Amino acid sequence: MLRFLIIWLGQFISLLGSELTNFAITIWAWENTGQATPLSLIMAVTQVPRLLISPFAGVWTDRFNRKYLMLLGDSVAGLSTIALLTLLLTDHLQIWHLYITGAINGLFGYIQGLAHSASISLMVAQKHYARVSALESLQMSGSYVLVPFFAGGIYAVTGLRGILTIDLMTFVVAIITLSVVSIPQPANIEQQSNSLVSSETVLQKILFGVQYLWRRPSLVTLLSYFLISNFIDSAVFVILPAMVLARSNNDPTTWGLLLAFFGTGGLLGGVTLSVWGGPKRLIHGVLIPSAIWKGGIVVLALAQHNSIKIVIVLVCGFCSPFPSSASQAIWRAKVNPDVQGRVFSTRFLLTQLATPLGAAISGPLTDKFFEPAMQPGGRLANIFGTLFGTDLGAGIALQISLFAACGMLIAIGGYSIQALRNVETCLPDYNAN
Repeated sequence: MLRFLIIWLGQFISLLGSELTNFAITIWAWENTGQATPLSLIMAVTQVPRLLISPFAGVWTDRFNRKYLMLLGDSVAGLSTIALLTLLLTDHLQIWHLYITGAINGLFGYIQGLAHSASISLMVAQKHYARVSALESLQMSGSYVLVPFFAGGIYAVTGLRGILTIDLMTFVVAIITLSVVSIPQPANIEQQSNSLVSSETVLQKILFGVQYLWRRPSLVTLLSYFLISNFIDSAVFVILPAMVLARSNNDPTTWGLLLAFFGTGGLLGGVTLSVWGGPKRLIHGVLIPSAIWKGGIVVLALAQHNSIKIVIVLVCGFCSPFPSSASQAIWRAKVNPDVQGRVFSTRFLLTQLATPLGAAISGPLTDKFFEPAMQPGGRLANIFGTLFGTDLGAGIALQISLFAACGMLIAIGGYSIQALRNVETCLPDYNAN
């Protein structure tokens, strides 16, 4: 666990810097455009390169030194931050620059994350998989607690310039921690690399993960659930900052406050998981918390008072680490570490297919339909106006509620599908095959 914890600490510091930048860029983009579409496009262009590279990234992860791949990802992210800072300092930064750097960071960040994920199975014992997954979720939750407080103050004093400078410094820390720690490789990685070069075509390498999953229908069912869930999540969260900012007179403090309490809840949930280890039947950790926090998003969109919103985001945050942590523990137990790179990249490709679609349509759907329709005299104002109001942001709130309600019903309905409900017993663990 020592090597894992050292890497975890370095990546957490780097994540703090990245989330500081993401927070500040969201405020900067909203202040400069006043529309939800740029926010959704930033997320979409970040996801598309990940999908395109994911089959190849899996092959690279199983063939090449995973430590070098992780260093590559962090280094490129640092260079993109330098580019943004340079553009800002010369007064040339524009929205489309964020699309380009988002695409680059998405591509190399995925390679880094896949190499990191595939290495964990060889770093720690299987009994710690759920705890490790919880600690990984704890990184994001912890950043949500710390970032809003720091970002608000720093942004007010230095603007985007100071935050990008801090982000660059955190990448240096991440690279140093990776450099001083040895990362285990699969025992047959050299032999595997030679055999892949000599006996497999590129197409065979890419299709390996698909064929692997095709022989395991229970994993396909779990994958299908997350495909739908990810579409809904992306459609909701990409416009959530716009809803909060629109309904608080563009006050970034309100968005930061809610984000901080969401992170606090996630932090508590991650700690609970890391100590507890998760439910005995991990599928309960996927479906039940998912239904709870999606229902909470509906209440959040309806709530008018900040005190109610804080309670809701705290509950949502607490539940948020459970689905991904439980799912990751299932996958790590069922898939042999020697092929996790290719299989996990295929999983990512298939589960994330709808993510850029959800992000891409969400912003324009808000700006072109829901927001105008919920303004006084709009086609939906008479129907939903008493619930959501007819002021700025009402249309976004209605849109978020509809998507989140569908997600809640899908999570509850997952128990009616036997292959999903019994995913842990339908397929033996890899070390039992």
